[in-house]
Amino acid sequence: MWSCGVLNGTGRGEDQLLCPHSHLVLSVLSLLCLVVGVPVGLGYNALLVLVNLCDQSSMTMPDVYFVNMAVAGLVLSALAPVHLLGPMASGWALWGFSSEVHVTLLVLFNVCSLVTMYSTALLCLDCYIERALPRTYMSSVYNTRHVCGFVWGGALLTSFSSLLFYICSHVAARIVECSRMQNAEAADAILVFIGYLVPAMAVLYALVLISRIRKEDTPLDQDAGRLDPSVHRLLVATVCTQFGLWTPHYLTLLGHTLLTARGKPVDGHDLGILLFAKDLSRLLAFSSSPVMPLLYRYMNRNFPSKLQRLIKKMHCRHQNCSVDHAGAQQRSA
Repeated sequence: MWSCGVLNGTGRGEDQLLCPHSHLVLSVLSLLCLVVGVPVGLGYNALLVLVNLCDQSSMTMPDVYFVNMAVAGLVLSALAPVHLLGPMASGWALWGFSSEVHVTLLVLFNVCSLVTMYSTALLCLDCYIERALPRTYMSSVYNTRHVCGFVWGGALLTSFSSLLFYICSHVAARIVECSRMQNAEAADAILVFIGYLVPAMAVLYALVLISRIRKEDTPLDQDAGRLDPSVHRLLVATVCTQFGLWTPHYLTLLGHTLLTARGKPVDGHDLGILLFAKDLSRLLAFSSSPVMPLLYRYMNRNFPSKLQRLIKKMHCRHQNCSVDHAGAQQRSA
């Protein structure tokens, strides 16, 4: 984690005065993420996955994508304490680990970021397809589940090239074959292009198409097979939230790549700003884990009824309870 030591000897008095306050703010935010964000992220993401998987007959296409993002959120919540309390946390690290473990944690973090961004992009594209062609079943729940499987596989394959660069930049002294691949900035550039620019263009394209359809009054607007209108509000909120929380992380990777590409040594002032931005952006990325299930909880109209049926099912597991006919009729309808 960033510390004030990188600014020593820069000769900038204002930086020396602001540095302790900035470090205190970052430490407070890290503790807040650990104390509040991690338990909320683990609890609500697990609840989102459990509620939908226990009532799969009522799942819709957006629900599948949110379950996919919730699984990535669970992994992010599990990684947050390791990142914030490990050796990267300057001054208050509770443990240390080898470079190989460090690389593994980075790869898992990158996989979760790719899954999150591409799930958001594909959600936008499928919502457009469902709105334009409501009864073609191109964006059905069955197809969406297979797409989410491909998203995880694609994220792992995409992270493999970055994994090679990260490994060679950390253990090159022991592996002769890595002598030509000691470039972690190349891995960052790959992630910025594939993990941010591509899904951002896809989301922008899908939102433009959706906005055009919303302006047109067609007979399809009365089709019962169309998505609920509240899904559009949830979609816009999801896109704004995910890209708002993840954009600083990718901008930091891009800034680090550009500074290194200049071929000039980075002074203490620029390095301090970069490290501070990196830690702050990573905190924002980790905060997406508790924010997204809360957003889904309060903007999805069907989630409360699903949760009530799950609670009643668990309560009646060892008792003779009456069947929830209303819920069954709702699912059959």
